[in-house]
Amino acid sequence: MHALAIRILAAALATLALAGCGGAGAGGLAHATLVLDFVPNAVHAGIYRALAAGYYRQAGIDLTVIPPGSTSTTLELVDAGKAQFGLADAIDVAQQIAEGRDAKAIMAIVQRPLGAPIALASEHLRSAAQLVGKTVGTTGVPSDLAALDTVVAHAGGNPAKVHVVTIGFDGVAYLESGKIAAFTGYWPDDGVTLQVGGYPITVFKLDHNGGPAYPGLVAFTTRSLISKDRSLVRGFVRATVHGYEDTLRDPRRSLADLLTANPSLERKLTRASLAAYLPIFDAGGVPDGTLVSARIAALSSWLLRNHLIARPVSAALFGTNAFLP
Repeated sequence: MHALAIRILAAALATLALAGCGGAGAGGLAHATLVLDFVPNAVHAGIYRALAAGYYRQAGIDLTVIPPGSTSTTLELVDAGKAQFGLADAIDVAQQIAEGRDAKAIMAIVQRPLGAPIALASEHLRSAAQLVGKTVGTTGVPSDLAALDTVVAHAGGNPAKVHVVTIGFDGVAYLESGKIAAFTGYWPDDGVTLQVGGYPITVFKLDHNGGPAYPGLVAFTTRSLISKDRSLVRGFVRATVHGYEDTLRDPRRSLADLLTANPSLERKLTRASLAAYLPIFDAGGVPDGTLVSARIAALSSWLLRNHLIARPVSAALFGTNAFLP
């Protein structure tokens, strides 16, 4: 992780230790911590809108928001009870649950998968099958390879004939330098970064190419916390949903709130990324934040087929919509 992000995390955790975790604070507000999935960016616009509008405080919550050291940091802090809430890819939450951990999703942040193979438009790829014989970078996370295999096989190609290299999270730089033909990355972030930088792209979205249309980012907590403090969980979910509803209605205001809280973000890039996220914030005919059972079932089946979990995870075990407004 970048040294600056590590210092931010250390400072935030020190603040958390001083403030206490989950207890009542001044004015009767309950202290709670949300660990993000990554450093603040456009996908978190609804959270920063809810903070700026005071929705968490109106719900009786003094919320501290911190970035993680890694995806596993988020999962570990929530699992250990050192933070009340976290954001993670639904794959990570499902894997935790399949391993017998206490995690439980409480709302969807986005309604579609974010990871996908991304190529430069200059490669002139009309099908993911054309990745056969080319060099494709992955982070090394097993689900990235599963996503690549899925889209290639769906297009009629042989995934075993794709030359896969592990490049960590440097896909944008590798692609721009011509070292790889494509990489698996988050298309509303990495893809938009390339486009804003003058590199048109081709994206093979997982849910459009043989994969499940699962929620790519969810908010989660533990079953233990749900049992112990339902009012805290309900307040967090409702305030967060309110923030994302505001973002769908008035994205410019939420963008301003996000940038005010995180002045190091580049405005043009963040605005473009938020525009890419807006359609997948919208739950499409069901209340914002809804965890759609059929999509969770499809995710579980896909994870099983790709040997990413050892046992199925039902929609009821994965998460709950009980706290939605």
